[in-house]
Amino acid sequence: MRNMRAIIGTHDLLLITLDTLRYDVAAELLDQGRLPTLARVLPGGGWERRHSPGSFTYAAHAAILAGFLPTPADPGPHPRLFAASFPGSETTAAGTWVFDAGDLPGGLAGVGYHTVCVGGVGFFNKLTPLGAALPSMFAESHWQPSFGVTSPTSFEEQITCAERVVHDRAEPVFLLVNVSALHQPNYFYLPGATDDSRATHAAALEYVDRHIGRLFALMTARRPCLAIICSDHGTAYGEDGYVGHRIGHEVVWTVPYGEFVLQPGEWP
Repeated sequence: MRNMRAIIGTHDLLLITLDTLRYDVAAELLDQGRLPTLARVLPGGGWERRHSPGSFTYAAHAAILAGFLPTPADPGPHPRLFAASFPGSETTAAGTWVFDAGDLPGGLAGVGYHTVCVGGVGFFNKLTPLGAALPSMFAESHWQPSFGVTSPTSFEEQITCAERVVHDRAEPVFLLVNVSALHQPNYFYLPGATDDSRATHAAALEYVDRHIGRLFALMTARRPCLAIICSDHGTAYGEDGYVGHRIGHEVVWTVPYGEFVLQPGEWP
């Protein structure tokens, strides 16, 4: 396990949640050489298979932002990178960074981090009290319709926002980008498609891979960066009759995960 006590304070932190991305699709594309940017950074050139802490966006992100990242799929217990102070925790280890706050952004703010959220799906849109619940954990949060699920350029727009708000910060930054591109509707990423499918889901991931290097460059402009990239949950495209998520199905619970340190100068 990584020693997070040596990371916090010396590194920027980047958490990219690829909303709704299925593990099987992510692994398949990587094996086929269709994700060249992610292949450069994922340890061993591959995704780690993990289980989500929730079957839909709100539940999964509430857990992740309390320190409960997706859990390795093999039997545990598995020590956590971050953990709120909690008597009797069985997954807090010597290298775990422990914080005295109700959520990870609050804990990081307490030790000098500027916390920023660039939302994507509706649970980050701040248009309703529920849509403001997750963004309210951050010192600074951003959402606009062009970041949302109906925008074919959503990820590019999100990165442009992040570049604007992060590039000149002197203090360390914790940046969450909730990527909406994988979420339904995604048919417009595959030319000629008129309906969402596993293939259009894959095409959306290829779109993300084409642009994600900009985020890596942004977050290594000042100091090293610990990057965590994962899905919050998967989604079904007809398996066993199911479509969508918020269900207890293997394609929903099983998610891809990657964790790595990016060094300044690695990304132009």
